[in-house]
Amino acid sequence: MSDQPTAGEELPVIARFEVRRRAYLAPDGTVARSLPQFAADTRVLVSLYRAMVLTRAFDLKAVSLQRTGRLGTYAPALGQEAVAVGVASAMLPEDVLLPSYRDNGALLWRGVKMEEILLFWGGDERGNDSSGPAHDFPPCIPVGSQAPHAAGVAYAFKLRREPRVAVCLFGDGATSKGDLWEAMNFAGVWQLPVVFIANNNQWAISVPLRLQTASATLAQKAIAAGFSGEQVDGNDVIAVRAAAERAVTAARSGKGPFFIEAVTYRLGDHTTADDAARYRPPEEVQAHWKEEPFARLRSYLVSQKAWGKSQEEELAGECQERVEAAVDRYLATGPRAPETMFDHLYAELPKAYRGQRDELQGTPRA
Repeated sequence: MSDQPTAGEELPVIARFEVRRRAYLAPDGTVARSLPQFAADTRVLVSLYRAMVLTRAFDLKAVSLQRTGRLGTYAPALGQEAVAVGVASAMLPEDVLLPSYRDNGALLWRGVKMEEILLFWGGDERGNDSSGPAHDFPPCIPVGSQAPHAAGVAYAFKLRREPRVAVCLFGDGATSKGDLWEAMNFAGVWQLPVVFIANNNQWAISVPLRLQTASATLAQKAIAAGFSGEQVDGNDVIAVRAAAERAVTAARSGKGPFFIEAVTYRLGDHTTADDAARYRPPEEVQAHWKEEPFARLRSYLVSQKAWGKSQEEELAGECQERVEAAVDRYLATGPRAPETMFDHLYAELPKAYRGQRDELQGTPRA
């Protein structure tokens, strides 16, 4: 007997779901809806703006270093600064950040030094021994593989009854990976204190979002895992901060995981090894420049008489000075001795490796 409904047969609705979108500032800086409470303090908004400007100044210099052979392949965040800064600003120091390779703005907000980030991208592991919180994870290069780590961290918090939250940042391409799905499923079952944040810059290297998923949103992917998702304007740092703050607070109070889709756009190449002009028309990129996060927040601050030309010029000079000083410190850091590759592999180095280490040091084998 067929299980298919017959013509005219009505089946009961057993569940309904919805995804909401959060945005406050229009691209021209005008207010689209009532601002969240923290935004009433323009000093908070100025701190967010300053952090985004510093992130972009650092990014531009890092790309320049790579182009001149003084840095390895680098992943810039041009146009996406509001996501990393907005998320990090909503976290507490005791929370744990699990970033991807495009989240330097979050690292800087949490105290990582610019020269340490440059060391990491220069292939020096000392960059991972950073000045940020020791419990934060280093940037994850394999796409989506930090999501199971985040679920594990959150599970530990729940077991220990610690009021802490794991915050996992990744790109839209990670939503096509099983790693993320497994982590989300586990988080939903155990109601873990973890916030998953998709930086939807609409391109997974050269693959556009429309070829990754048929879903109307990425936020709705949380529904299948048993928790809620929200879409935010990822070019509006106020919206990102508000969404992240709400999600982190809820997770900390035992209300389980949450998913945020921050819709933005990758204005630059995927990495310095990429040429986005091969697969994206220039008019598409140009159109998205009108939506980038700096102009709208700056315009709003100017309208509130909290920012002006003199402050902008002073900030530009300050960022340039800080970046150049960090670059000098990075370039002045001497190379590691080759034998240090063995230093953190084992509590006690096996004999075979001891021989190799001695050989590198020029010591005869025992």
